[in-house]
Amino acid sequence: MKSIQDIFKIGFGPSSSHTMGPQKAAKTFSEKNPQADSFRVTLYGSLAATGKGHLTDVAIINTLAPLLTEIVWSPEIVLPFHPNAMKFEALKADGKIIDEWTIYSVGGGDLADENTRSVEKSIYDKTTMKEILAFCHDSGMTYWEYVEHVEGKSVINDFLAEVWDTMKNAIERGLEGEGLLPGGLGLQRKASTYYVKAKGYQGSMKSRALIYSYALACSEENASGGKIVTAPTCGSCGVLPAVLYHLNRSHDVSDTRIIRALATAGLFGTVVKWNASVSGAEVGCQGEIGVACAMASAAAAQLFGGSPQQIEYAAEMGLEHHLGLTCDPICGLVQVPCIERNAFAAVRSLDSCSFAMLSDGTHLISFDKVVRTMKQTGHDLPSLYKETSTGGLAINHDED
Repeated sequence: MKSIQDIFKIGFGPSSSHTMGPQKAAKTFSEKNPQADSFRVTLYGSLAATGKGHLTDVAIINTLAPLLTEIVWSPEIVLPFHPNAMKFEALKADGKIIDEWTIYSVGGGDLADENTRSVEKSIYDKTTMKEILAFCHDSGMTYWEYVEHVEGKSVINDFLAEVWDTMKNAIERGLEGEGLLPGGLGLQRKASTYYVKAKGYQGSMKSRALIYSYALACSEENASGGKIVTAPTCGSCGVLPAVLYHLNRSHDVSDTRIIRALATAGLFGTVVKWNASVSGAEVGCQGEIGVACAMASAAAAQLFGGSPQQIEYAAEMGLEHHLGLTCDPICGLVQVPCIERNAFAAVRSLDSCSFAMLSDGTHLISFDKVVRTMKQTGHDLPSLYKETSTGGLAINHDED
């Protein structure tokens, strides 16, 4: 299993799979073909179906500039390895193809093909929560200590400190942001209004309203192409930061403890990414918002003093109760229903934490079982509910 640094990528929105991944691929292909006079890039499946709304073409063209790049859209063709496929071709002036490369954007900004898993550098020899829980039980470590044990304390903590700073900055910029979001839906930013209104409430309503505002702030920054952290994706980037920011500001949780919670959240997200997927195009939004909720649930349970079993239970519920969640963004934009889903999942993660903390951590369905179920459910979902914008809200939003 790879480093948790793979789950937290710092970059610019609005989509890790549709902009960050293709941008990375374009850069790699360009560096490999300095002798090219132009490029042609064919986008398949989900990348083609929602690529315009996600700015996939813009990301590729800007990366390959100043050379001319032709974008070919083929949404009707879905290659078997993954729905987010793209073929790069390097051309000479006479049109002769001198190199070509088919690669897949598999979620969270990662690229892969049929041979990737066999050559990936794995640093965790334990790849399921069952194995990790057993290790924690035998060693006396908790999850964040296990991460430090594997990845090195100074290395991972320095990285997570940068992650935390980026998350905080995204929320704070988002709370100041006003006006229309780009893309043509006419959607106004809401975070600043929710934040102001939250100050007028008391008790649990104030707490929930603040969490909503933080999640909206981060997600609206993503929708605007701002700098964010995938957690585990751009489309679900507001859930974990909102929970951690709230606990940091309203419950006086120190930055040191927040960084440890990020390590735990990253471990749970990495287990899902290794054993299933965090790609909306592959498994639907359950792999994005569902996994984000699981990560935030685990982080919150740790910060409230949960045992490893209670933390695992909280994460299990965060994912379990998003099973079957579809990915059907309107106009292919990471806005509706994506932004609101971040706010609701942030609050739900704290509910999962509370439920788990009332228990002794014993439960029937393990986190690993839910991960397997999520993967199977995602494969069973029709393609129109997996980031193609050909079903659900994407086609019904304008009806009376």
